Amino acid sequence: MSAAALRAEGLVKRYRRTRALDGFSVVVPRGSVCGLVGPNGAGKTTFLSVVAGFVAPDAGTVDLLGLGPFDAARHAGRVGILPQDAELPLASTPRQLLGVWGRLQGMGAAAAGRAVSVALEAVLLADRADQRVATLSHGMRRRLTVAAALLGDPELVILDEPTSGLDPVQAAHLRQRIAAERGRRTVLLSSHNLAEVESLCDHVVMVEAGRCPRQGPLRQVTGADRDVRVRLVPPFPAGRAEVVRLRLAVDDPRCLERATTELLAELLAEGATIAEVHQGDSLERRFLEGAGRLEGTDPASD
Repeated sequence: MSAAALRAEGLVKRYRRTRALDGFSVVVPRGSVCGLVGPNGAGKTTFLSVVAGFVAPDAGTVDLLGLGPFDAARHAGRVGILPQDAELPLASTPRQLLGVWGRLQGMGAAAAGRAVSVALEAVLLADRADQRVATLSHGMRRRLTVAAALLGDPELVILDEPTSGLDPVQAAHLRQRIAAERGRRTVLLSSHNLAEVESLCDHVVMVEAGRCPRQGPLRQVTGADRDVRVRLVPPFPAGRAEVVRLRLAVDDPRCLERATTELLAELLAEGATIAEVHQGDSLERRFLEGAGRLEGTDPASD
């Protein structure tokens, strides 16, 4: 069995003169919660649309779960999808809609009924199961589409901006629900909220102008695997600035721990007062550095 839940190679998608995807390649490990991040217009939704089979690429290949590109029959029940802008039949109820989707996945009536109840409980909509969609708020409708993506036991769940339109309590609950899936299934989600991605994901894919400039485990992308920053309280010891940075050439947790301990001991011996110790940078800073949007940085320097 492939170690990748999703693999894309050299994807190209053109809209007239615009290349929404320009040789986009990515590998999403099985069992990971993978965050897709990038500015508006970078190509995130186009990529997810190609993966989901909504849009055909002009070039390149996609493989889901080792079964090739998305096929409704081949991937039935194995892939759950939440599009960015999902419209729902207003006259139907959540129970009716999810029941139909469960049957389309190949579930029997009894299995679909059980799966619907689990999915509605997961997104806090059990008490609205038999109300018409027209009576639901925007946030409730969004949660219903998330329930559709989680319905049954899919191996791969694709979520495009899953917390968009949710209030803080609903968003926090959904983040907990997604985090709980780590290791049980693969979740690929896009979000403009980099702090959200950093709190949820263990793997990150950056998207810029239809390409993937950086991807990998979150600790590697943020530098937490080999980079430590120590912020000091003034006055600083002679020759020291406010931030003292330690960067190892190799990823070795034991070496990083030992080097950090030695650096802290050295600073304390010099009379420094330590305010904070951070492993790596925030995902936001790394993204801005890589895109050259952070003042005083060079995209090629990292």
